[in-house]
Amino acid sequence: MRCVIARFPFDLTKDGVLASMKGIKPEPVTGESAIIGRRTYPVKQVGAVITRQDRRDFSAAEVTRALTALGFTCRPAAAPAEVPVRGLTPVQRASVMLGTTVGV
Repeated sequence: MRCVIARFPFDLTKDGVLASMKGIKPEPVTGESAIIGRRTYPVKQVGAVITRQDRRDFSAAEVTRALTALGFTCRPAAAPAEVPVRGLTPVQRASVMLGTTVGV
């Protein structure tokens, strides 16, 4: 299937992506992810491997669109867990607002 990623056309196949990712250790997932084989990879890692381009050259949405079209399961980024703000000290409340949960 012909896919455009970072303004460059690529002829990708499901078997080709599976072969490219074989032996590649998945990095920790912090954003969008794709399930390839039995492993879950960050879509930016998959895009870098299959296109041989720098991760800054393409968006996660471009790779997700291509992988979904090839039949892979893609998942959106996980939402951050909410921490109850009631009953916290002012310092703890500020920490939660900044995204840090130290001392909560």
